[in-house]
Amino acid sequence: MWGSMLLALGTGLVIGLVFQSLRIPSPAPPFLGLLGLLGMFLGQNAVPWVKAWLSHHS
Repeated sequence: MWGSMLLALGTGLVIGLVFQSLRIPSPAPPFLGLLGLLGMFLGQNAVPWVKAWLSHHS
């Protein structure tokens, strides 16, 4: 999982550098959109944790 995340981050950094050097506006969503994506990621990862916690405490 960490390898995929580092690959995605590295790819994003390289693309950002290319876009900036060519003066192409970034198609990335605004900051609030990125916060929404973070919330989705955290929510998806919370479900297995909550299920395990509930099964352990019931």
